[in-house]
Amino acid sequence: MIKFASICPHPPILLPSVGTDESALKLKETIKNLNYLGKKLKKTNPDTIIISSPHLDWGFNVPLYFLAKNFKGEIKTYLTGTNNPEYYFEQGKEFYSYLKKNKNYALIASGDLSHCLKKDGPYGLNPDGPKFDKALIKYLEKKDIQNLFKLDEIFPQASECGLRSFCFVLGILESAKLNWKIKILSYQKPFGVGYLVADILINNKS
Repeated sequence: MIKFASICPHPPILLPSVGTDESALKLKETIKNLNYLGKKLKKTNPDTIIISSPHLDWGFNVPLYFLAKNFKGEIKTYLTGTNNPEYYFEQGKEFYSYLKKNKNYALIASGDLSHCLKKDGPYGLNPDGPKFDKALIKYLEKKDIQNLFKLDEIFPQASECGLRSFCFVLGILESAKLNWKIKILSYQKPFGVGYLVADILINNKS
């Protein structure tokens, strides 16, 4: 049974060993909400955490630092590639079929939004960036999965890295036939990259 699901950013600067007091202050809301999700995940007491990410290193480690402190269970990782978003949604649906029905699972979709939101950001400023982030948040809140699939084509210069990871987790939820909705906890972009923290509220009684 899926007991918990979330969307988390993964910049290394969130880690105390990497970031500074100044960066922590600028990302105060992001850090606060990641800690909130960590407490919520702990209460659900899952047997296994499933985390998807487009990266082999910080993409997994940063969210797990906040959400899986002292977690003693199994952690399964899924690395997304460059196929279209709908492919990973279907992969999530297939992945669900291998889950054990007598186990409890927590899902973490790790990924950042656009990397081109400021002139002094890592990829500069591109109009596609802010438009992509705004549309993605809107479609998540509306559960408009079909339009999520199209975002890469509509905003090809957004330089995002999380869409496929998000679609993978949404595919798992789709196959689980759960009543879910997105609750946006925070969205910050002080360094020119969009950091979205979202709680995916699940009603297992539906």
